[in-house]
Amino acid sequence: MQQILEAISTGTASAEDFTALPVPESYRAALVRHDEVEMFAGLDAKDKDPRRSLHIEEVALPELGPGEALVAVMASAINYNTVWTSIFEPVSTFSFLERYGRLSPLAKRHDLPYHVVGSDLSGVVLKTGLGVHAWKPGDEVVAHCLSVELEGPDGHNDTMMDPEQRIWGFETNFGGLAEIALVKSNQLMPKPAHLTWEEAASPGLVNSTAYRQLVSRNGAGMKQGDNVLIWGASGGLGGFATQYALNGGAVPVCVVSSSEKAEICRRMGAELIINRSERDYRFWKDEKTADPKEWRRLGSDIRALTGGEDVDIVFEHPGRETFGASVYAARKGGTIVTCASTTGYLHEYDNRYLWMNLKRIIGSHFANYRESWEANRLIAKAMIHPTLSRTYPLEEVGQAAYDVHHNLHQGKVGVLCLAPEEGLGVRDEELRARHLPQINAFRGA
Repeated sequence: MQQILEAISTGTASAEDFTALPVPESYRAALVRHDEVEMFAGLDAKDKDPRRSLHIEEVALPELGPGEALVAVMASAINYNTVWTSIFEPVSTFSFLERYGRLSPLAKRHDLPYHVVGSDLSGVVLKTGLGVHAWKPGDEVVAHCLSVELEGPDGHNDTMMDPEQRIWGFETNFGGLAEIALVKSNQLMPKPAHLTWEEAASPGLVNSTAYRQLVSRNGAGMKQGDNVLIWGASGGLGGFATQYALNGGAVPVCVVSSSEKAEICRRMGAELIINRSERDYRFWKDEKTADPKEWRRLGSDIRALTGGEDVDIVFEHPGRETFGASVYAARKGGTIVTCASTTGYLHEYDNRYLWMNLKRIIGSHFANYRESWEANRLIAKAMIHPTLSRTYPLEEVGQAAYDVHHNLHQGKVGVLCLAPEEGLGVRDEELRARHLPQINAFRGA
């Protein structure tokens, strides 16, 4: 592994140099174990601790198949799906691996008594399988997390519709929170040259998700002048939504939970901000009873900021806690676009506000390769910036996941894998210097 790291560190090693490097038979990885899936039985989700379930262990290098690549992972990041895997909710992800393993002999590799997690990476291609022509050893890359088979017709208009669509590192094995990752070659994209390894690793999942959800015609199709209500507007997902709204000529109405998070939104350029800790919305009277009066109070607060206008789009991802308010808050004919449901999957809303006001609810899940490529291209052009706020070493991945589980973070939480320290991997210093304030918008918050 040391030879690989040395070659990467030079920044000048050729494809031939990387091809000649020996690939190790094993590597360190963050994983959960099949024999521990019941370790949190009977506990509330908030009491389930990723620091107990996520382990750093040496694992065997998987066989490289056609159309695949092995990537030396310099850095990765925590997404909420890593939290779900680590607390075995809503189901154990071993059920995904078992189902995938039945698909083919090659897929059987993924069905193991451990699950290497992680759906983001930045790093360097080490080796490619048969049929890979667009990428070669030594290429500096990031990876999006869409894994597809594309053997049927349904996925060829929108790969997210492929019947065998999976999220890499969540519904597949050999994810990015490791020293080496196994990916399909059509997950790879060029690493933005002005970013460090940890900065480049952090956008993948959430940036592509926000792009499809808000910008793409597969999502809300945001246009100039739209008012967009963004929940968690300073978070890993919401931070990108805020940037896309500003970048695309829309008007974000940013909902945050603290003055520190409000300041992050201001640093991004947002002006209309609602601090939930100050307004103290109580959308639920109790566990089973929503309070429409609080929905109306939110609507009034929005109109006070927008000059009397309701929002055209609601960028929804908290789920159960906020969904009723989101449906109410959208204007007549407006759109609620939803993913994730981090506060609960069973939503409740008053359908009269939807049907009588001709509103639409659109489900959105990650992004196809084209959408991911476009989202990464905007990062590479420094038109959209990473939302990284803190980085942990691989050995502390449990703490990193714990922070995300308990909302102790701002933006994205990064993880160094092979990179020995933060700040490495920048190839375009000039572009970085021009955009350093925006790159650092989430740091030190």
